[in-house]
Amino acid sequence: MNRTLHVATYNIHKGFSQFNRRMMIHELRDMLRGLHADVVFLQEVVGGHSRHSQRFQNWPNAPQHEFLAEETWGSSAYGMNAIYEEGHHGNAVLSRFAIYRWENRDISAHRFESRGLLHCEVQIPGWDVPLHCINVHLGLFAAGRRKQYMAVRDHIRATVPAEHPLIIAGDFNDWQAEAEGYICEALGVRDAFMMAHGRRAKSFPVHLPLLPLDRIYVRGFQIRQAEVHFGHPWTKISDHAALAATLVRA
Repeated sequence: MNRTLHVATYNIHKGFSQFNRRMMIHELRDMLRGLHADVVFLQEVVGGHSRHSQRFQNWPNAPQHEFLAEETWGSSAYGMNAIYEEGHHGNAVLSRFAIYRWENRDISAHRFESRGLLHCEVQIPGWDVPLHCINVHLGLFAAGRRKQYMAVRDHIRATVPAEHPLIIAGDFNDWQAEAEGYICEALGVRDAFMMAHGRRAKSFPVHLPLLPLDRIYVRGFQIRQAEVHFGHPWTKISDHAALAATLVRA
């Protein structure tokens, strides 16, 4: 049984460079492929946008998660969170293995920010139980995030058996590391970068990351490697750095 799993999480900024200067979805796909991840957690993924397809000549015909997944990740799931006149965006999971069940839950704390939790169950060949992947993009305000931490915690307690391997990843907007008190202690998950390096991954802004906004939390794994991908050429792709980790099932 293959016990090693490569994962990544990335806020892709809707396929545009920092400050929305350039459409970078094609370059983004190349960079994602270069990570060689088995499972990818993506935030700010555009599921549809009527004006972009008119404005940009090479805007993909397919939703971004399908465009990014094609030829590399055979299974993908998209959770629509923010809906507006031109279209919608949300979270997505791309997987080399079959996603046989998925659910998107609204965990918005107020009407000014639409936030979601995308829960995918992935069947990895040779594993006796499914891998549970929880992809989140939490709010900008601390009070709202605290409500969302509890929503994530309660959802996992209700739906994920304690003996099943679990990954919670995404953009937590949590520079004060409050998630640990709400999620880690309650669910028995650990920060992959704390396990590997003894410190949290700094992921924003991508030119010189100073704030630890993004996370990879795991349960049922050891960490072989954990990396932050920033600087050139990542500075052209998004305003966040990408996080990647190699996990070994315990």
